[in-house]
Amino acid sequence: MPNLQHLLARFQINTNNETAYQLAFTHSSFNNDANTIHHDYERLEFMGDAVIGFVVAELTYRFHPTMSPGLMTKTRSKLVQSKNLAYLARKYQFDHYVRVGHSLGSVNLAISDRILEDVFEAFFGAVYLDQGLAFTIELLESIFTDSVKNIDVETLTDYKSQLQEAMQAEEQQAVEYVLAKTEGPAHDRLFTVEVRFNELVLGHGSGKTKQQAEQMAAKEALQKKAS
Repeated sequence: MPNLQHLLARFQINTNNETAYQLAFTHSSFNNDANTIHHDYERLEFMGDAVIGFVVAELTYRFHPTMSPGLMTKTRSKLVQSKNLAYLARKYQFDHYVRVGHSLGSVNLAISDRILEDVFEAFFGAVYLDQGLAFTIELLESIFTDSVKNIDVETLTDYKSQLQEAMQAEEQQAVEYVLAKTEGPAHDRLFTVEVRFNELVLGHGSGKTKQQAEQMAAKEALQKKAS
């Protein structure tokens, strides 16, 4: 494992308990090689998950005073989901410090979102136990504040599911999404999608991905139904 002091210095952590941080980067498979029990990040992960969830919830409440409880829950879920925490773990190069056992073979930590999510949570579990709640909250706020403030509400709402439920309540049939147009170069595509019901076009939507375009088409269809 590389020298953890470099990582701790990045977060301005002065610790007398480096062992806790070593555990935060130790996968349970490492126990088989070291002939140890519970010498891994799983218990720290439990602690970190709770602290991270609390901080993101508090930030959401603070910066979005008119947001509904349902969207607040979705905001927190989006920001603490495996993909986002793994992204943050890579951003801070946590993958350079992970220890795994030989039983995992040549596991590719660069694409192991699950392990990196766990490590991110465990690291902040260690920070909490080592540095206390106030320090941990301040550090997590520095990491998550911009993401919470700039959350795209459109990505939190599943318009497709809402439209499907509305249509099935009336017709007992499904809608279909048809790609109408693709524009732009390969690295910067813009997709336009139609949502149809029995060949009737209910709405159009555009986006950088087909999934986003489908959501926007469903949103327009719902708005038309409501008008």
